[in-house]
Amino acid sequence: MMTNKKKREHKLRAEYDFSKAERGRFFRPLDKGYKVNIQRQDGTVMVNHYTLTEGTVLLAPDVREYFSDSQSVNEALRSLIHLSEKVPARKYGQQGSAARRVADKGN
Repeated sequence: MMTNKKKREHKLRAEYDFSKAERGRFFRPLDKGYKVNIQRQDGTVMVNHYTLTEGTVLLAPDVREYFSDSQSVNEALRSLIHLSEKVPARKYGQQGSAARRVADKGN
């Protein structure tokens, strides 16, 4: 059921000033690891270091659109491995078989 709602105006409170904000200032690539400083109520600071565990793979955003989870990535890679085992590897610049060269000349 859909209801009509008035569009809310998004106004920032006066105490929020983003005029000097810098986009991506705190962005760090995950593969390099990062640390988080946590200020405790007693005034001490706890520092947690985070790094990717061995075997972790980061997917580019355009690739991530096609894979919803680890299982789908693994299935695709297993298919690629299976195909690569069936197709003989050709060295770069090497001519194909004689039958293929004849077929290519006919087109």
